[in-house]
Amino acid sequence: MKKNCAKGRIGENLAEEFLISKGVKIIEKNWRYSRQGELDIIATDKDTLVFIEVKARSSIKFGYPIEAIDKNKMNKIKTLAGIYLNENKDLKFKKLRFDAVAVILGEKPQINHYKDIYQF
Repeated sequence: MKKNCAKGRIGENLAEEFLISKGVKIIEKNWRYSRQGELDIIATDKDTLVFIEVKARSSIKFGYPIEAIDKNKMNKIKTLAGIYLNENKDLKFKKLRFDAVAVILGEKPQINHYKDIYQF
């Protein structure tokens, strides 16, 4: 496994543990649609369906992890979320939200949860 992939998986695992500790219920991890891409975490937060992008970095030398979610990345997440919803029409939720979890790895990882990073 590539070094960045391993870092990403560690970040996703830390994000998952963090979200669960906050009462978020994980539905799926690493949901992939063909070559279109992947949704890191799909979850519910009470009556809200949440698509969560996880970004992990070993330091802030090249910027904060959240800065890696640009307009193109957000458009890809939105497209994949639409495909997921189309394939899972039986899901019951009142609200929809896009979140991000930024992880700075280290001896004591720093985890920040950004809610509602994209609004239609």
